[in-house]
Amino acid sequence: MTKTAIERRVHPRLDKKLPFKVAANGYDFSTSTQNISCVGAYCQIKKYIPPFTRVSIKLTLPVKTKEDKKNYTIDCQGVIVRTEDKEKEGFNIAIFFNRINNSQRKVITEYINQFLPVNSSLKTPASKRWGK
Repeated sequence: MTKTAIERRVHPRLDKKLPFKVAANGYDFSTSTQNISCVGAYCQIKKYIPPFTRVSIKLTLPVKTKEDKKNYTIDCQGVIVRTEDKEKEGFNIAIFFNRINNSQRKVITEYINQFLPVNSSLKTPASKRWGK
C-alpha cells in the first residue's frame, strides 16, 4: 500500500530549471534551479559552501500575462540552509531568501501559479500573501 506524502509547506514549490546565479565568499556560480518557491530555491554548484553562508542571488523569470510574456529579474539575498555532497557531481544547496522585497516575492508567486492547476488549493494569491 502506497502512502501519499502530505505537503507541509505553506508555499508551493515548482520543479523547474531556471538560470540562477549565486555569489558567496568571492565566488560566482552560474547554475540552474532544481526547484523554486517564493521563499527559496534548490540548486547544484561545484564548490562546497557551508550552511548559514549568506549569498547573493540573481534570477530571471518569464512570467506570462494576459497580453504577453515578460521577463522579471530578481536580485535578492539568501542564506544556505542545507548543503548536500553529491561526490563527483558537486553540491546541492538549499537557499532561503531572507532579504527579498514583497514585489519580488509576488513575481515568484505569480510565476509558480502559472504552472499550477487552475483550481489548485496550492495556489497562493500573491496580493493576499505578500501585500499589494
